[in-house]
Amino acid sequence: MPVVRLLFLLLALLAAAASGGVWAQAAQLTSATTTLSLRPFIEVLEDPNGSLDIADVERPELAARFQPVAGRGEANFGYSDATYWLRLRLLPPPGAPSSWLLEVGHPALDQVTLFFRHNSGFTRLDAGDRAPFAARPYAHRNFVFPISLSPGGEQSLYLRVVSAGNVRVPLTLWSPQALLASDQASYSLLAAYLGMLLALALYHLLPGCTQRDLVSLAFVAFLVAWLFSELSTLGLGSQYLWSEWPEWANIAPTVSLCVSGIAGAALARAFLATRRTAPGLDRMLQWEQVGFIVAALAAISEAYRVAEVGVILLSTAVAATTLIGAILGCSRRQPGAGLFLIAWIIHLLGVATVALGEAGLLPGNLITQYGGQIGSAVQALLLSFAIAARTLAVRQEMDLAHDEMLRAKEQAMETLQQSEKTLEQRVMQRTLELAEANDRLRQSEAELRKLAHHDPLTGLANRALLFEELRRVLARAKRSGEMVALLMIDLDGFKPVNDSYGHAVGDHLLEIIATRLQDCVRVSDTVARLGGDEFVVVVEAVLDSKQAMTIGAKIIANLSQPALVGQHSLQVGASVGVALWPLHAEDIHHLLQAADRAMYLAKEDGRGRCSLATPPGQIHQVPLAGKRLAR
Repeated sequence: MPVVRLLFLLLALLAAAASGGVWAQAAQLTSATTTLSLRPFIEVLEDPNGSLDIADVERPELAARFQPVAGRGEANFGYSDATYWLRLRLLPPPGAPSSWLLEVGHPALDQVTLFFRHNSGFTRLDAGDRAPFAARPYAHRNFVFPISLSPGGEQSLYLRVVSAGNVRVPLTLWSPQALLASDQASYSLLAAYLGMLLALALYHLLPGCTQRDLVSLAFVAFLVAWLFSELSTLGLGSQYLWSEWPEWANIAPTVSLCVSGIAGAALARAFLATRRTAPGLDRMLQWEQVGFIVAALAAISEAYRVAEVGVILLSTAVAATTLIGAILGCSRRQPGAGLFLIAWIIHLLGVATVALGEAGLLPGNLITQYGGQIGSAVQALLLSFAIAARTLAVRQEMDLAHDEMLRAKEQAMETLQQSEKTLEQRVMQRTLELAEANDRLRQSEAELRKLAHHDPLTGLANRALLFEELRRVLARAKRSGEMVALLMIDLDGFKPVNDSYGHAVGDHLLEIIATRLQDCVRVSDTVARLGGDEFVVVVEAVLDSKQAMTIGAKIIANLSQPALVGQHSLQVGASVGVALWPLHAEDIHHLLQAADRAMYLAKEDGRGRCSLATPPGQIHQVPLAGKRLAR
């Protein structure tokens, strides 16, 4: 996290204070000089009350109190309410350029004023982050002052520095062409660096919003806060974003560092899942987030020094807590925890490199100058890889869980289908059983109906079915106006056969008689057995009594034929009485009585005859020999 850099700067300050120094001498410029670090040539005078002006510091008694800056690192005076006067003595050789640029490489200073002699007086140039950017004497992210030197003689420059924050004053003398070339390279590198942070933030913003991934969202917040921190620390924010808002420019570094600390702690909590895996560390990170909020409020309320010291302490605590959590995550084999740990270690190494370079313990080069940006860039990439590894692992776990769920669902479906199949088979079996039972029931009902309406021996209609058929036949005859014949038949000579040969032979003979009766009439006509050896035949659509008598004669002829029952040739006769509807009766009861009387008259007349029912006293008899047998 970038805010850790403040801690290392403080350590660099202490290291510089502990080392000794020598009296500063005049900076010797040559015709080949294009850039020169002025650190070895700085002399400083502390003004505790800030009451001195340029005329005061030039008085001999005060001028003699200027002392070289101790140590080998940058001129760093820490947090102080005092005003610091810095003196530089420059000695340009004859023929050297007169136009130079003096750069103060710390854009967070509140007030920086340059005094240098020009003609007969002093020229004053003012800069600082409490003034609008347009008020600066030179458009640059750092404080740059154009100066004019007279070749061949020593000249003194004075800088008056006041700041509520860390008073660090790195000074460099540039030729205009050299500063331009350096700015082209440095601005390009910083643009690439800041663009990478912005690109990573946008890259992780989409999955963070669409998938509601707290880790990605925390990383985006961390990158954005980090981006603003770098913009304010490097002076680019004051130059390009809030150039007309000096109040914000003054507190932007501290506030953005606080937001970066809050977002960094949130990222550590979300990525390492400390709430579940390390509740103690999670509570520490929460309290550290609260501390950053308090520090940000302190900076906004202009307690700037308290805020910066708080940020240093809180950044150290967050860094330590995050490293411990990452180490624990590695021990638990959390996805991406190794990359997460390496990312933070590399960033801290980059910050340490910068701090050691500023303290003079490492030689100045691109690595010591931009070590913080290099470390943070590598950190951002590694954190992005760590988040990708974690997301991949989580997705694989989700896929495994989904596959397990699908397998469980398939097993459940198979079990359900098997249960349904078993149930269906049982239902089908039960349905078949019920269908068979229904068939048996229908058969039983049919048999019962047959027993109730048919003679059990001959299968002919019994008395009940006869009356039903007669009702239907007479109803149809009433509608059509046709005549119906009812023939009452009584067997002649059956009782001796039954007595001589037994009931079995007699029953078999009755079955043969029933078959012969059915052969004598149409299928649509009704043949019934009233009981014993009495039968009834109902014939529809009879034309006249003659046709009815012909049917009776045919029945007598067929029944009189010998019948072979077993080894016995048996012969019986029949007496037939014929009654016509509606000629002899208009209802069933009287129609049966009329046919019955006619049948008994046929028996009395000598048997084997067919008698037609007539009014009382008028019985018409037709001898068998005189009748035509064919219908």
